[in-house]
Amino acid sequence: MSPAPVSPVSTPAQPSPAATSPVAVSLWARIHAYRWLWILALGVFGLDQATKLWISAHLAFGTYDPPQAITVIDGFFYIVHVGNTGAAWSMLAGKSGLLAAMALITLVAIYFWRHSLGLLQPVVQIAFGLLCGGIVGNLLDRVLQGHVIDFLDFHFGSYVYPTFNIADSGICVGVILYIIHSLRAPSGG
Repeated sequence: MSPAPVSPVSTPAQPSPAATSPVAVSLWARIHAYRWLWILALGVFGLDQATKLWISAHLAFGTYDPPQAITVIDGFFYIVHVGNTGAAWSMLAGKSGLLAAMALITLVAIYFWRHSLGLLQPVVQIAFGLLCGGIVGNLLDRVLQGHVIDFLDFHFGSYVYPTFNIADSGICVGVILYIIHSLRAPSGG
């Protein structure tokens, strides 16, 4: 009687040194730790830029009133194509370079103070993901266009709300969410 055939012993594939290096593991661990921030920041940025590209391709710059503007709800909501060299409500109008520098400083500050801000908490990551995506979206406009492209135009009777975009919405919702979280969080001592 002959012995049963012996199957060759397979050794597991050895991971490459780069895949197991502390730097690679650390980078992926950090990205994973801040995943909600990254997902929302990239989502807001992508949606903001896609809508601005669509607006630029379909409406002439300076389109504000019908019939050139797109009427969504007559007397209430229009899609327009205007530029804003200022911040919210046109504050600091004409200071696009200063606002771009302030945006960069804000992003750097968020990075350096991420632990103090509590960015490992999911709700804080959501707030700062919205905020950072909006900041980068408007920053790119300022660098490429010299102004921010705004297109969402709401009218409330005789009051016309300042025209805004997806990035502005991300910034506002992110700030409000973080303020609410901060007010509800227990004090540190």
